[in-house]
Amino acid sequence: MSRSPLFDMPAPHSGRTVDSDRVRGMMLGLAIGDSLGNTSESMNPPDRRRYYGEIRDYLPNSYAGGRPVGLPSDDTQLAFWTLEHLLENGGRLSPERLAEIFCRRRIFGMGRTVRAFREAYAAGAPWYDAAVASAGNGALMRIAPILLPHLRGGGFGRWADTALCGAITHNDRSSIGACVAFINILSKLLTADRTPPPAWWVDEYVLVAEPIERGGRYRSRSSTFNDFEGAASAFVKQHVPMAIRSANTSVSWCNSWYSGAFLPETVPSVLLTLARYGGDPEATIVRAVNDTRDNDTVGAIVGAAVGALHGEQALPIRWRKGLLGRTAANDDGRVQALLEAAGEHFL
Repeated sequence: MSRSPLFDMPAPHSGRTVDSDRVRGMMLGLAIGDSLGNTSESMNPPDRRRYYGEIRDYLPNSYAGGRPVGLPSDDTQLAFWTLEHLLENGGRLSPERLAEIFCRRRIFGMGRTVRAFREAYAAGAPWYDAAVASAGNGALMRIAPILLPHLRGGGFGRWADTALCGAITHNDRSSIGACVAFINILSKLLTADRTPPPAWWVDEYVLVAEPIERGGRYRSRSSTFNDFEGAASAFVKQHVPMAIRSANTSVSWCNSWYSGAFLPETVPSVLLTLARYGGDPEATIVRAVNDTRDNDTVGAIVGAAVGALHGEQALPIRWRKGLLGRTAANDDGRVQALLEAAGEHFL
């Protein structure tokens, strides 16, 4: 029997205290990036710019009486419902109970994979059979809170929980590889004392994701890269370092590989944006929201990363104040309440 790559994962940070400001920054960055992008999600970036100009603040939202405030889509909802579940379950992940939550509640802007999962679950399939073999980004976007119960302790339980949590909806090797790789990145950012160099983002991602998704094969949807067939980490390794060094704009690169909800599009967009702008949390999230098609999810993922690296106080105060903190239609402040509870239980 072959050895699981999870057993070869790097050990968690040893003995370093994690600042609560960094943890709150990680989760608020996720919610802010989602909220800044979700009102213009799936638009072609040039069309979005012609319609809205450059988006730097929340857009008027019909679900808040036309006010320009931060409201959630599925990225924020699924991430904070995961956090809520972990708090209620003593920090332990119960895939069956979390699957039930995902299937029972109303989801805003639900992706196709989660919709298919819910339909199979509603038809009577257990969660592990309802899960879809999908390389979409719907597990990666919600994975950050799985790290919180593991901040104090050592061991390798975080990697197993990450893989299991991602597989609830997206039982695919590239999705699981992306989730584990990103949790590894977040874990290191939470205790980093400086912004990593540009090459670090790609190197760290590929180091972890490549052995997990070995054998995964996907064809690019982009006409520019239509000759590519392989794993998402292979696409990242082949093309993102060149993009980082290039003088071409980030939006031109993101357009070239399409920057949609497919992991070989999402992950390159995330890593390029972080490599180029990660030292400035506002610029990073603004570029994610303006330069990509699936901009709420790319915004949520890079928001979690720069929030973990720079902390809550480094996120623009206008974004923090304008975030209503909903995880449902009318539960203003729920995000902030869950973060307060997480600070008491996990830090």
